[in-house]
Amino acid sequence: MQLNFKQIGETGKPLIILHGVFGFLDNWLTIGKTISEQGYRVYLVDQRGHGRSPHEGPLNFPTLAADLREFLDQQNIESPILIGHSMGGKTVMEYAVTYPGTFDALVVVDIGPKAYPIHHTKILKGLNAIPIDEIESRNQADELLSEYEPVLGVRQFLLKNLYRKDEGGFAWRFNLPLLTTDMANVGAQIKSDKPVETPTLFMRGSNSNYVLDEDLEGILDLFPNAQLKTIEGAGHWVQAEQPKAFVSTLLEFLNTAI
Repeated sequence: MQLNFKQIGETGKPLIILHGVFGFLDNWLTIGKTISEQGYRVYLVDQRGHGRSPHEGPLNFPTLAADLREFLDQQNIESPILIGHSMGGKTVMEYAVTYPGTFDALVVVDIGPKAYPIHHTKILKGLNAIPIDEIESRNQADELLSEYEPVLGVRQFLLKNLYRKDEGGFAWRFNLPLLTTDMANVGAQIKSDKPVETPTLFMRGSNSNYVLDEDLEGILDLFPNAQLKTIEGAGHWVQAEQPKAFVSTLLEFLNTAI
């Protein structure tokens, strides 16, 4: 599979960033540029079913990890730093247990290896309730979605995926039918009989409940060389809500891990 990506910087240590569910690489452009300015060659990647990558299934972590392996081979990238947020964090964890020794550091943002229950059901209902072939404006889509998702910031994030087609009308930058059928896989547990010894950073938002204190034991069982950092004043979208703290915490880790 040919994944869509954007490279920022021509030299330096390769660093891959994977977005979360309902996201795409554009969400990471500002952070990617900031990291690149510190001497890294940054690759922002659309995972399958999202952005401008092929909207093919299935959507599960063994498949997404294999996509990442293929992408690295296609681009002749060796020993990268892997960063993933939410679903992207699950992908890089699955990659780590499947392809050990092929990367130099792992950064997982506001997600753990444990299984998570499906919790996007209402959002999916709202997205599916938007008559994509009939709406005439983004505001119209927002009004319909607001009946299912009251938080404006979440709606704005979701509706970044709504774009006008050249021939007229709107379309989604994610595969909504695929997300609807395969969403249960997005919360799947990452597990392995062999721990991953590579230096790993788990970052969580202080206002998020995705990674709890009691989850640390399970994290260290699978990633014994991991550390957990909490970013104050951030929720689940740590990098968007506290970008300066996110970057400084990331660089501090990389300066000691690489």
